[in-house]
Amino acid sequence: MDLIELALGRAGAPSLAEFQRQAGLVPTGTADALTWEALLPWLLGYLNYRVVPGDNYERLAARFGTTVRAIITANPNQDPLRLQVGQLLTLPLGFSLVPSNLPMTWELLRLCLRGLSARYPFLTVRDVGETYYGRKIPQIAVGLGQRRVLYNAAHHANEWITVPLLLRFLEQYAKAISENGTIFGYSAQALYQRVVLHLVPMVNPDGVDLVTGGLAEGSPGYENAVRLAENDPNVPFPDGWKANLRGVDLNLNYPAGWEQAREIKFAQGYTRPGPRDYVGTAPLDQPESAAMAALTERLRPSLTLSFHTQGEVIYWKFGSLEPDGARELGEDFAAVSGYTLEDVPFASGFAGYKDWFILKFDRPGYTVEVGTGTNPLPLSQLEAIYEKVIGILVLGLAKG
Repeated sequence: MDLIELALGRAGAPSLAEFQRQAGLVPTGTADALTWEALLPWLLGYLNYRVVPGDNYERLAARFGTTVRAIITANPNQDPLRLQVGQLLTLPLGFSLVPSNLPMTWELLRLCLRGLSARYPFLTVRDVGETYYGRKIPQIAVGLGQRRVLYNAAHHANEWITVPLLLRFLEQYAKAISENGTIFGYSAQALYQRVVLHLVPMVNPDGVDLVTGGLAEGSPGYENAVRLAENDPNVPFPDGWKANLRGVDLNLNYPAGWEQAREIKFAQGYTRPGPRDYVGTAPLDQPESAAMAALTERLRPSLTLSFHTQGEVIYWKFGSLEPDGARELGEDFAAVSGYTLEDVPFASGFAGYKDWFILKFDRPGYTVEVGTGTNPLPLSQLEAIYEKVIGILVLGLAKG
């Protein structure tokens, strides 16, 4: 499935030509610029609508398959009882925005975030960095409290299923906030008032695009990855790719025992840039890890959660460092998810983001390894993973 198929499925159109016919376009069956413009609302999950005589929120909700509450949420500065002809409204369409049947690419991530921020204007989306190949690294914030928590995903390219995992949580949390509902038994509004959730759902967009097909063959980044893959021909290409497109494993690039990580990985043969396990030439020498470190230092969160795959385990310490309350909260995470709370194996216990956060701030930081199997995990696991992990995501807000 691609973006066109996703949009057609949401629009209920059996073919591109039929969609074009329904949209009043020439039914060529080819996606030209006008066709993409017509498809875009079905990718973003909303459309811009100008009020005509006789419109009210109830009629618009029925016409576009949405709810009055969703329209009110998306238009916080409009008075539903005083609509004016020609007034511009944001109309959410009646489907969940984050897809579960399409591999996550950087472009799809940007579409999802654009749509979510239109549906839920209380979300703040900004870019916190840029990769070597020019992809912006987005960050989302939601909440009003003094306390801050930071969740991240996809440090590793072939662990990209963690991106829709965080996006699905964001969408459900935002919906619960807007409806004054609950999420995992907690009042979403109470959480929103108490804590600011910061998300970086795709730390490694270049690498993710390589694995999920968002990177064009023949592009400079793709060709560089092809060259670097020759340094480790035993890693399947591109499915086995973990690094960024400069061949550095971003979760081995933080200043927390980096020299020890270098010694271990060099002894294992990872001495050059490649698909996995190369630590770089110095800590934070990559734009993605540097951006994450700078964001974390600015926010100084009380808790971080880093989502990886696979194994259904939670890592919570850095060496002998055990921040106050970290074990107890980790045990709570394990109880609600069925995951096991474990110490990191020595050979993997240095230079990760979680390690650096604990060393730098002496606050609880966790690596959550979701799912089971061989990376990249199939999208068919997403629903089961989410059901196990949602408790961790919510407890991080409630107790972190």
